[in-house]
Amino acid sequence: MRKLPVYILLDCSGSMYGEPIEAVKNGLQVLTGALKQDPYALETAFLSVITFDSDAKQVVPLTEIANFQPPQLNASGCTALGEALSLVAKCADKEVVKTSEEKKGDWKPLVFIMTDGEPTDDLNKGLADFKQRKWGTVVACAAGTRANTDVLKKITENVVSLDTTDTATIQKFFKWVSASVSANSMRVEEGGGELTSLGELPPPPPEVNIVI
Repeated sequence: MRKLPVYILLDCSGSMYGEPIEAVKNGLQVLTGALKQDPYALETAFLSVITFDSDAKQVVPLTEIANFQPPQLNASGCTALGEALSLVAKCADKEVVKTSEEKKGDWKPLVFIMTDGEPTDDLNKGLADFKQRKWGTVVACAAGTRANTDVLKKITENVVSLDTTDTATIQKFFKWVSASVSANSMRVEEGGGELTSLGELPPPPPEVNIVI
């Protein structure tokens, strides 16, 4: 079976403390609940969570949807986004099956990044590692007014922003992520290949602004 790998990179720095991090935990529950109801996603989608604060950690390795448990998240420290990009590249090298002459490998991974601030580490090194790999859709979300969309545009063309980091808004973002994963799962199951741009994904709700 060809997996559709989905990597979710979450900012767990100190500025996410309180309602924002609780909203992200709730959002992951919503995301997982929706995907567990989707027969296409259950067939193909595998989910991994990478958190970044003063350093980056893969808190959930690539796991099939049926067995995925949302991790415990705590907010503290700085914003090592560069390290998170290096880490997701390494994880994909290890977890995603490459196409060979004998068989087709996994689908290109989807990556969703959510951050509420500026990176505090060397973004360029992480960016170089990240750009050397082949990805499917990469979406970066600037949560709240402190996040820098110009920085996120260096990572991907597909940047969205949230005006606030309250529970309702963050939940809408995660619902949209689950709809995007479902749409990709259905597309690959039906033999159509991956979706690669925002324009091909389900339209985001009004709370999720597309950054031009």
